[in-house]
Amino acid sequence: MTRHVDVLIIGAGLSGIGMACHLTREKTGRSYVILERREAIGGTWDLFKYPGIRSDSDMYTFGYGFRPWIGTKVLADGPHIREYIEDTAAEYGVTDHIRFGRKVTRADWSSERGVWVIEATDERTGDTETYTADFLVGCTGYYNYDAGYRPKFPGEENFKGQLVHPQHWPEDLDYAGKKVVVIGSGATAITLIPAMSKDAAHVTMLQRSPTYIAALPADDPVAVGLKYAKVPAALAYKAGRARNIALQRASYQLSRTNPKLSAKLMLAAVRAQVGKKIDMRHFTPSYNPWDQRLCVVPNGDLFRVLRKGEASIVTDHIESLTEHGIRLKSGQELEADIIVTATGLQVQMLGGAELEVDGEVQHTRDLVAYKGAMLSNIPNAMVILGYTNASWTLKADLAAEWFCRLLNHMRDNGYREVVAVPQPGDISEHSLMGGALTSGYIQRGDGVMPRQGTRGPWQVINNYFRDRQLLRKGEIEDGELRFSRTAETTVPATAESRSA
Repeated sequence: MTRHVDVLIIGAGLSGIGMACHLTREKTGRSYVILERREAIGGTWDLFKYPGIRSDSDMYTFGYGFRPWIGTKVLADGPHIREYIEDTAAEYGVTDHIRFGRKVTRADWSSERGVWVIEATDERTGDTETYTADFLVGCTGYYNYDAGYRPKFPGEENFKGQLVHPQHWPEDLDYAGKKVVVIGSGATAITLIPAMSKDAAHVTMLQRSPTYIAALPADDPVAVGLKYAKVPAALAYKAGRARNIALQRASYQLSRTNPKLSAKLMLAAVRAQVGKKIDMRHFTPSYNPWDQRLCVVPNGDLFRVLRKGEASIVTDHIESLTEHGIRLKSGQELEADIIVTATGLQVQMLGGAELEVDGEVQHTRDLVAYKGAMLSNIPNAMVILGYTNASWTLKADLAAEWFCRLLNHMRDNGYREVVAVPQPGDISEHSLMGGALTSGYIQRGDGVMPRQGTRGPWQVINNYFRDRQLLRKGEIEDGELRFSRTAETTVPATAESRSA
């Protein structure tokens, strides 16, 4: 049996739940269903279960703009974020629209029928289900849930201990009293080090190159003050959100316009945290601030365990794994009972589903994003991609609001189909994210990520203030979109339709 809905959303994580809530909030009147491969709401926050997992963005901006995050923690832990998403879904009646355990394998736009035909596998039974939808929305993020990035290390077959990747953390992993080496220098690694140091005999952070790290207070002092003053939660959230958006943007702008000053300030703050006994070469990257994503630690917990000697940091390259640990190119050997490979993610679009138009496979690498939301020449579809230099949710919220504006505009004008059509010169050879960050996972993902545009709405610049104006206030019919009332009748952007 084929099931039909107006909007089919892939993914019940932060983006998918937010999109569903907006469909209700913006009074689109559209029916929808969410297909979620996992058996629970939360996406990333249901998948990752490693010790200490937390957000790497402040909760004022990582929470939804329409539903206050109640709490004073700057960086919230994974279980509380998952609970927040679940509660949001329940409040807006989204939960009943989710079909769990469904892996979307194929989405094909039928020009003849004017609908998407989506195939999904019920992973509990192995049965294939078919859905049709007027609109398709990808809310899967951009990494592979099945496997993280894990390079093959020379000699790893000789290692007698356990090799663990954070993306698939064993629930029964016992590291109490054991020597642990965490390979990596990103957000996952700097989260694991202090969390595991509480019980492990010793934890070593092994990195090829340093990352910029900033310490933040665990509790937002302004949030604490507003709570103490009994300021209404919604008002406090709105004020804190506006402040943190401005601070994020100012910090990023400083790093772009005066990278030397920005680096100097960041490194001075780290020196004040780690003290004089720890070599600053472990915290001095070879790149400028925000060439890769900045890592943050609450109350300097990473620096604290390093000062106390509960953990150590080594900057070197791996020569090979040995029976009892890791031999480095410098000749040093690190003993380990457990090696955690916090080596990053595998990039993947649409959860691995095949995207087609009239049976012809569309490669996302060949497409360009319109307003960072719609993919070029793909009718009635959008993909939610959050910011790389700020909280993911800021962009996800704006994109969902814009999509609802688009749906309502189409309803009011009798349009059934819309497609973003670029000009030949609108598409560059660079990845949509390649110009923003140089992180390893972004470089590895060049083969699947959409291309960066060269002008206007085709260009992704990761600027909340620009996007807020573009997505909330910009004209829907700006000359870049093509609308039709039937599959055969195309309606160009005209003065009359713009004023409708």
